[in-house]
Amino acid sequence: MFTGIVQATCEVVAINKKDGLNTLEIAMEPELREGLITGASVANNGVCLTVTRIADDRVFFDVMEETLSVTNLAELQVGSLMNIERSLTFGSEIGGHILSGHIHTQARICGVSNTAEHFNIELNVDEKWMNYILYKGFVGVNGCSLTVGKTTKDTFMLHLIPETLKLTNLDRASVGDKLNIEIDSQTQAIVDTVERVLAQRGIT
Repeated sequence: MFTGIVQATCEVVAINKKDGLNTLEIAMEPELREGLITGASVANNGVCLTVTRIADDRVFFDVMEETLSVTNLAELQVGSLMNIERSLTFGSEIGGHILSGHIHTQARICGVSNTAEHFNIELNVDEKWMNYILYKGFVGVNGCSLTVGKTTKDTFMLHLIPETLKLTNLDRASVGDKLNIEIDSQTQAIVDTVERVLAQRGIT
């Protein structure tokens, strides 16, 4: 489990491509590697990946074909920066909202407004997911727990504060980029339950 509070952006230093999977080598600072062991879970751009090896200043992750097909990890290049969060530990402060690291879909950036007063990103996503992306609700975007701004039938807005831009890779966002989306599980459960009950009662 994760909180959506990104701890660092870390560079992809190598990508070893094999049939059915890619092995990512991510450079991590000593503080982020402290206590990290093989088999541990780490969120990479919001995707829960298992540590397969630790060597010197880098950590290795295997990404299966299924994960590559549904996330933006397939588009990584050497030099890309990843949002990294270690898994939640007992007694940790939860500053965001609970994320599982299981990506539901991707959203494409359709607008970026960067001025002296604000940094806004508009994202386009398949309409079916907008049932769970609600104004002032929470959504996981590349592993960041963020509050949803204005919504339409297939878009939603993010208003990013300087601290978020400093700690994450969202300051590099540009039109056409794809971002990993994890919807809030509680919102999904409530919406699906209400829709099922209404359908059973013949209410549309």
